Amino acid sequence: MNLLTVVTFLPLAGAVLLALIPRDEAGQHRAATLVFTLLTFFLSLGLWFGFDASPAAPEFQFEVRLPWMPSIGIGYHVGLDGVALLLVMLTTVLMPVVILSTWKAVGERVKEFMVALLVLETAMIGTFAALDLILFYVFWELMLIPMYLLIGIWGSQNRLYATVKFFIYTFAASVLMLLAILFVYFHDGNTFDYLEARSALQVTAEQARYLFLAFGLAFAVKVPMFPLHTWLPDAHTEAPTAGSVILAGVLLKMGTFGFFRYALPLFPEAALTYRPLLAGLATVGIIYGALMSFVQTDMKRLVAYSSVSHLGFVMLGLAALSAESLTGSVYQMLNHGVSTGALFLLVGMLYERRHTRAIAEYGGLARQVPWLATAFLVVTLSSIGLPGTNGFVGEFLILSGTFLSRLASSTVLATVASIGVILGAVYMLVLVEKVFFGAIKNEENRHLPDLSVREGFVLAPMIVLIVVMGLLPGPFLAPAKPAVDRLVQRFQQAEARLGVPTSVGTVDAAVAARPSLPPGRAF
Repeated sequence: MNLLTVVTFLPLAGAVLLALIPRDEAGQHRAATLVFTLLTFFLSLGLWFGFDASPAAPEFQFEVRLPWMPSIGIGYHVGLDGVALLLVMLTTVLMPVVILSTWKAVGERVKEFMVALLVLETAMIGTFAALDLILFYVFWELMLIPMYLLIGIWGSQNRLYATVKFFIYTFAASVLMLLAILFVYFHDGNTFDYLEARSALQVTAEQARYLFLAFGLAFAVKVPMFPLHTWLPDAHTEAPTAGSVILAGVLLKMGTFGFFRYALPLFPEAALTYRPLLAGLATVGIIYGALMSFVQTDMKRLVAYSSVSHLGFVMLGLAALSAESLTGSVYQMLNHGVSTGALFLLVGMLYERRHTRAIAEYGGLARQVPWLATAFLVVTLSSIGLPGTNGFVGEFLILSGTFLSRLASSTVLATVASIGVILGAVYMLVLVEKVFFGAIKNEENRHLPDLSVREGFVLAPMIVLIVVMGLLPGPFLAPAKPAVDRLVQRFQQAEARLGVPTSVGTVDAAVAARPSLPPGRAF
């Protein structure tokens, strides 16, 4: 059986097995879920080591194409390019960490909680792997169900409001994408196959603009881009720790991945038209998210608004369309998943000790929980992009790639976005100072336990990734290079068809013409 298919559906098989275990066996549910997520991770290593990142390799690897509903052109078609591979690996790495972090946090309905997480993992991997538009949409919508349950059942006090808001935003926008998919199907060849649609789709300029907006709106809500972001702080605040980590670590990347895989390559001429708008909104989101983080009194909401800012960098890099900025955007997707996921894990650990997320309730914790404080500081330095950490690589590539691109007002956008880096450092370091240093404001803070062995195992892989990705980015950048080069080339061809001078940039063309670089030194 195809390895990618096994990795995709193994968590779902685990969910079926859990359904057969009696409900009152909470320990067995936790252990079985951890085993299935670990097994999925170890099998996914075969995808990582078996992937060929050379320029001559096929665009999509581990590909499977089987008939599903052949009478209406729907097939089970999956495969991975370098970008999808990186996000699948991010998913399989995070899931065991999430399961281990919830070992004591969930006291009721453990069986249902673990089943929801396993179904969610299959949906996330399937979304990245799908190469059929309907299959992609099925996995895309499937993610809503377990996440809806995670927030709505195991969330905080205002969980129902946050859940309904999350569902309405994401589902309504996705319906527009479904309509666009159906238009592509009926307009061009009665097929939902992504590769066929990408190569054969012929629409008018006006149709392409509407189709791009339909796809783009669904993805922009999922990112979420300013001003479509308002569901995110509520969802993050009310979600359990596991839900927040998965939401920040993987689900938000569905939006940025959707732009990279579908909206941009399917409708390149329309993307060029709306490119300045995307870049402008992304830059506004960077500054807006940072300023909103300043005024938050709840740690979770602060980290949630920081996500709006950080993912604004990803969208800016995608809009700049230079090889450097696109590569930085892919890398920043991984960085955000690791760094912000780790921040939510740490906030969850503090909440388990004090049962409050109010920043004012903390202070002076570094004396009581030095190991937890150290881990929080390391993750904070990653989040603010300190050189030597993973955050620096992504943001540097995005800002330099935007500055060197021929995007309208690229120098202004890059300069304003760089202010967001400074603001991010300020609000995150202020958070660290208020929580871990200064006077102890509450007597309860004097008796908090430091990191347990289990929590150490939860944080260890995140910190290792922060350091390794910061010091050795080459192995993580290499798989993305062929996909980035193909997208750059596609936009250069689109500009040639439009008869306009290339706006992708001379630096971009030079980078795209370097297929002979060793994989470890890509970009």
